[in-house]
Amino acid sequence: MFKKYEIYKKDKYNMLTVEVQGKTLIVREISDQWGEECHTFVSRPEMMHWAQNRFREADYAGNEEELQSIMEAFRSI
Repeated sequence: MFKKYEIYKKDKYNMLTVEVQGKTLIVREISDQWGEECHTFVSRPEMMHWAQNRFREADYAGNEEELQSIMEAFRSI
C-alpha cells in the first residue's frame, strides 16, 4: 500500500503526482508535450532539490502564486 499525492492537475494530460512507497518517492509528470516522465527519489531532500531545479522562479515570472502552491504541495509530503 502506498500514498499518492496530487501536486497539480490541469487536465488529464498535464499533471504531476507523487507516490510514497516506503522510503521511495516516485514523481510522475505527465504532459501533452513530453508524455510521461517518472523520477524516483530515495529521500525527501533529494526530491525537493529536484523540484527546486524543475520549478524555477524565472519560469513563473508573473505567476508566483502557482509556483508557491506547487512548492507548498511538495513540502507537505
